[in-house]
Amino acid sequence: MKRSLTTPAFLTLLLIALMMGGNHVAARLAFNNGVDVLTAVSFRSGVTAVVLVVLLLLQGVSWNLSPRHKRFLPLIGGLIALQSFCLYSAVARLPVALALLAFNTYPLTIAIWARVLYGHRAERALWMAMPVLLLGLALALDVAGAASGLGAAAHWSDIGSGVLFALAASTTFGLAMVVTQHEAGAVDGRLRSFTTMATVGVLALAASQLGSGLHLPTATAGWWGLGLLTFLYGTAFTIMFTVLPKLGVVGNSAIMNVEPIFALVLAWAILGQAIAPSQLLGAGIVVGTVMWLGLRRER
Repeated sequence: MKRSLTTPAFLTLLLIALMMGGNHVAARLAFNNGVDVLTAVSFRSGVTAVVLVVLLLLQGVSWNLSPRHKRFLPLIGGLIALQSFCLYSAVARLPVALALLAFNTYPLTIAIWARVLYGHRAERALWMAMPVLLLGLALALDVAGAASGLGAAAHWSDIGSGVLFALAASTTFGLAMVVTQHEAGAVDGRLRSFTTMATVGVLALAASQLGSGLHLPTATAGWWGLGLLTFLYGTAFTIMFTVLPKLGVVGNSAIMNVEPIFALVLAWAILGQAIAPSQLLGAGIVVGTVMWLGLRRER
């Protein structure tokens, strides 16, 4: 049994979830004002990597890596780069909360990758939760197009690409988590986070230069969005790997899966995005199911 969360730990987890949700709302604000996905990922990851390397130096973290870790850390960074691109692409195309809800299917993709790559059998609880999670996602996404009033065909022509990007992000993130656990779990979390963010930043910047270059904001609101998404993500990421270990909390605690709920409220308040009551019900089912799975594993 793991010890129960202290009040500071619980509040810190909620703060991280709020900042992560805010990061995606800020990203949508930036996308609405001239910024493209690669630019957002480049700024966010590059600044976070700089902050992390300063912390590594100040805290005297060892940079020694085994040959195995040197092989797998770039792979993990590449997977997170792809996940970041796909998730921001989903946020650019869908209401923010729906993009995050579709991405929150990653407990399923983690179980699938663990089975395929390492022969691990998923717990019975996961198979029990799977139909509930998928039902909630179906309601949230309004798969029949009833809430939108468009009908299924027109509705999916609007959201289809965004949903595919979100599910691709979930699949890639699941693979990255499984590889991290089995191949790089012994690496200090701060060092692993730095190598990941540095790899993501370099890949995103290189990809942007191979295309049409960085796309900076075309309006003041876009600069606010780009600045806030960089600040919120970098701060949340830094807290996750510096403060939480001291509080005795694992970095992927289930409490942080309330992120889509925070994003839903912020997107409504800032972007004017709203979803139907049936979609709210689906969102609650998805978040509740993922939190139940996570809290069950943390006991």
